[in-house]
Amino acid sequence: MKTAIIIISDPKAGEEAFARAFNALAVAAEGKRAGDEVELSFIGTGTRWPAELSKITNPANGLYNEVRDLVVGASCACATAFGATEGIEASGIAMKSDNAVAGATGVLSLRHYFAEGWQVLLF
Repeated sequence: MKTAIIIISDPKAGEEAFARAFNALAVAAEGKRAGDEVELSFIGTGTRWPAELSKITNPANGLYNEVRDLVVGASCACATAFGATEGIEASGIAMKSDNAVAGATGVLSLRHYFAEGWQVLLF
């Protein structure tokens, strides 16, 4: 099974956003334990999550650390637009700009997942 998990929720949005991010990480961890091919990415306001999840005080920090090796990147243009560039860089996550978008630095491409038959989950 191949699953792409995309976190787009905004950590500034409160409990529902936290629940989305937590459940995304839980799905990633379950797939990892089962030996599935799993990739985790951050787009939109979700690019703010790595800085939050990296905090030892975040309730999802342990779960995030469990699946950190599955993170393939964060959208460059999104991180720039939502002020998350510094947090992404501090987290050691690759900034992806493989989908050229007019007027932006490029965003993380999702198309290849569809072309290759991956299940894509947005949280």
